[in-house]
Amino acid sequence: MSYENIILEKQDYLAILTINRPKALNALNKDTLSEMSMALEDINADQAIKVVIVTGSGDKAFVAGADIAYMQPLSASEGREFSDYGEKTMRMIELIEKPFIAAIKGFALGGGCELAMACDIRLAAENALFAQPEVGLGVIPGFGGTQRLPRLIGEGRAKELTYTADTINAAEAYRIGLVNHIYPVDELMEAAQKMAARIASKGTLAVGFSKYAIGKGLQADIDTAMGIESDMFGMCCSTADQKEGMGAFLEKRKPVFKGK
Repeated sequence: MSYENIILEKQDYLAILTINRPKALNALNKDTLSEMSMALEDINADQAIKVVIVTGSGDKAFVAGADIAYMQPLSASEGREFSDYGEKTMRMIELIEKPFIAAIKGFALGGGCELAMACDIRLAAENALFAQPEVGLGVIPGFGGTQRLPRLIGEGRAKELTYTADTINAAEAYRIGLVNHIYPVDELMEAAQKMAARIASKGTLAVGFSKYAIGKGLQADIDTAMGIESDMFGMCCSTADQKEGMGAFLEKRKPVFKGK
């Protein structure tokens, strides 16, 4: 399928989803969100894909935010619809049981920061800049920022960044736990691909079950969450991958996982 605002590349076990609106600094409008949703459905259905990298075209921006020119004339009901649409797109990333790595160069502002936060792992280039600047525009974060940011960096820091609309650099984002690692700009994608390869070499079903258990567990009390973990552990024990992984360990060889 051809897209106008994104690029979807598949390389063996890896999918690379690139937001491709460089003249608009990869800002998210409804058409871009719609294409992202279609690409995510494709990724979810493709059993060969084990890991996904999400990035933006060029070095200036991952995603500079949602499209302000598109949002400015929205009515209350239209704004509610746009926020809901964006939230559902971001949520798809969390619900697909495949790891998503955000490879972030330049601006990750507003919807860009929210897209990065929806991914499982965030890798930043040294030139990355993060912010939730929405209150400076008279709105609040609308693609999940008010919910994911405090879960990632704590309530106090999340409130400060949201209320002040301050921009932070990659070093500060790393310090507060918003990103996992920082790399030189020209090494970012190579680092993301190396991490993707390490993940892809592990038990595919076990990685997916881990994502499910972490995501669902974070929304539950600790006792319910432990039950989710036990359920997923039991599911693993019904798979050929578990027999292969443990058999390979006992036989002192590398496992060959088949995602079954």
